[in-house]
Amino acid sequence: MKTEILKMLRESEGYLSGQQLCEQLGVSRTAVWKTIGQLKEEGYQIQAVRNKGYRLVQGADVITRAELVSSLDSAWAGSNLVYYDRTDSTNTRARQLAEQGAPHGTLVVADSQTAGKGRRGRHWEAPDGTGIWMTLILRPEFEPQRASMLTLVTALAVSDAIRGLTGLEASIKWPNDIVCGGKKVVGILTEMSTEAEWIRYVIVGIGINVNMDGFPGELGKTATSLKLELGRGVKRSPLVAAVMNAFEKYYALFEKAGDLSGLVDTYNRWSANTGRQVRVLDPAGEYQGEALGIDSQGALLVKCSEGEVKSVISGEVSVRGVYGYV
Repeated sequence: MKTEILKMLRESEGYLSGQQLCEQLGVSRTAVWKTIGQLKEEGYQIQAVRNKGYRLVQGADVITRAELVSSLDSAWAGSNLVYYDRTDSTNTRARQLAEQGAPHGTLVVADSQTAGKGRRGRHWEAPDGTGIWMTLILRPEFEPQRASMLTLVTALAVSDAIRGLTGLEASIKWPNDIVCGGKKVVGILTEMSTEAEWIRYVIVGIGINVNMDGFPGELGKTATSLKLELGRGVKRSPLVAAVMNAFEKYYALFEKAGDLSGLVDTYNRWSANTGRQVRVLDPAGEYQGEALGIDSQGALLVKCSEGEVKSVISGEVSVRGVYGYV
């Protein structure tokens, strides 16, 4: 009932009477009163005025299952929601759920993580009440070799959502980071399970620094949050919903084309790499050059000083002016 009441309060332009809530939900006034009390305990600011009813005060940043379900309006991304107040890693939970048969579009969200997963086996702790930590389970029907492009599809969706909701120029640092003001604000980690020549499932983890007030030590030189960039806090549940809506849009274009050909122009326009001098940390040998953008397969094209254009499929890429050369 929390979800229904939240949705009704959010959609109401004024006060909703207790009688209206009772009639629409088919419950007693006592049940409504108790649920309103529970929502207040969770952090929602709800005004109760005699002879008027209840009104949700906008601005409270609360992440709960009821809040997320009442905010999501995407067709399939997030239609099956699994929420944790605290967990080790949403990617770990998503993998377990996928092994148990969780359907395409299942979204795992946590308010905090104790062992978030990053690239190259890195782990980190995510405090509660400050960020978005979520993982989407996908069961695509295309070949495994195309799965790596889902990281770029996700980056487009997250950049789109942040730009639309905050107005910030959220740029994509190939292949799996989003930066604002030259500092990292989002990390993406894609993992896959295959069998023979088909994909069993793909899990796409997304971590967004939303309302952090600062970062300790050296991390402050490379990381930022939406709040630090905007100078104000950002409600997390609408951003989760915006990411899911944008992901459905870009995923449909990717699935239809079978590659990134329909997304290349937008990606390169929002890329932090395009037109910049980059350093590629390739296992075969480090080299530098100018990033020309991505191709339809998601490879980063880098023009070396001698004029040769190389396709970077994997590896670390540093951008001058974004983290410096590290």
